[in-house]
Amino acid sequence: MHKTLVDCGALALHLDDPRWVVVDCRFVLSKPEAGYQAYLASHIPGARYAHLNNDLSSPPTPGSGRHPLPNPERLAEKFSLWGIGRDTQVVAYDDSFGAMAVRLWWLLRWLGHTGVALLDGGLPAWQRAGHSMTQDLPAITPARFVPQVSNDVWVTSADIEKARLQTDSLIMDARAEERFRGDVEPLDRIAGHIPGAVNVPYEDNLHISGTFLPPQELRELYLGIMGKVHPDKVIQMCGSGVTACHNLLAMEHAGLTGAKLYAGSWSEWITDDRRPVAREA
Repeated sequence: MHKTLVDCGALALHLDDPRWVVVDCRFVLSKPEAGYQAYLASHIPGARYAHLNNDLSSPPTPGSGRHPLPNPERLAEKFSLWGIGRDTQVVAYDDSFGAMAVRLWWLLRWLGHTGVALLDGGLPAWQRAGHSMTQDLPAITPARFVPQVSNDVWVTSADIEKARLQTDSLIMDARAEERFRGDVEPLDRIAGHIPGAVNVPYEDNLHISGTFLPPQELRELYLGIMGKVHPDKVIQMCGSGVTACHNLLAMEHAGLTGAKLYAGSWSEWITDDRRPVAREA
């Protein structure tokens, strides 16, 4: 099974394979319904649609980030309704080079399903290759998804409080450089970053074409940042626990396994004014 990336050619060969399920994860943070409207207009044949806010997150609370983890049981029910079973190969895609679809990749792994991959290059690569698109909604045969939740793959704000002071741990922030520095903050009420975190924008995982860098290049990139820190002591974060999964997938693809997600990320960290904030001049 494909566990990190799958190319467009491989997906095209399996569009009619009942053991493969394709999920469209297009989403625009500033226009929450834009992704679904784009899906209705045209999508990869057979694709279901997963809405970041409604399907892949719980409603935010005063002390949470913008995209809290969904309830595992409810999420498993959705996976069942989408036709995802124990032996299903899931392929997730979006039109933003994986920035949104990686959330589904991580959530499936959180619930114990490793047979999930990101479409490398996403919808732009699919269309450039001349593969078919459709407006037809898929006929879905429900399956039985049995979750096996692994809560050791993510951390809380309390864990971050400890990790940022430990020399054997490293917090990586996947947001754009200007947001990390605190120059701008288009989504959250406070700008800046967690003291001690390092900036690793998720775009650094990508070739100019929008596909992921080869595993060896990704390995060199992350090892150069990690130094002596072991992969399982790396914590990935972003604004709300979505694009951080891009870095987690890149590390996994590079053979650097065990890194964890700070699920609440920056938008959760700043809900408590007692937590420190750093900005760069």
